[in-house]
Amino acid sequence: MDRFTPKGQREDFYLTLSRFVPYKKIDLIVEAFTRLGLPLVVIGDGPDFNKVKRIAGPNVQLLGYQPDTVVKDYMERCKAFVFAADEDFGITPVEAQAAGAPVIAYGRGGVTETVLHGETGLFFQEQTVESLLAAVRAFESGEYQFDPERLRQNAERFSKKRFQQEFSELVEREWAKFTRVRRVRW
Repeated sequence: MDRFTPKGQREDFYLTLSRFVPYKKIDLIVEAFTRLGLPLVVIGDGPDFNKVKRIAGPNVQLLGYQPDTVVKDYMERCKAFVFAADEDFGITPVEAQAAGAPVIAYGRGGVTETVLHGETGLFFQEQTVESLLAAVRAFESGEYQFDPERLRQNAERFSKKRFQQEFSELVEREWAKFTRVRRVRW
């Protein structure tokens, strides 16, 4: 999280970042954006790369694997981050918010806890091209406004620093209870 900084003006392209494996649904994202004709940058590599490359239209840039510095740059500039996987957690939507980018995500799994619908992103309800198309159109409509600082604040709920602090407080609280109980019994 600390490596990302929300920037002022977002640029006119969408971003997705992932390993190219079937359950990540990169092909679904690429097909939807090819149909929409909106600019999409895709970062990542994997077994499905050639499949995705075959369906990508001229508005889709496939960059392959990129180092962290390039990922950071694109995250901080993109109009929105697109995520179509059903993951237990999914770190990239949190990183996108840390960079000030709203998230358009499949509304299942961990993103339902890390993305706030209408506030830090939008959900689509089915892993289909049509459902994603509807979500992107809603995003494009201008009906929703996303504040980069609010996105960052939301992402900070999942920071390492916060986890360490709250875990330490929990251990101290439970240890105090435990030692009180043991003193009473002795």
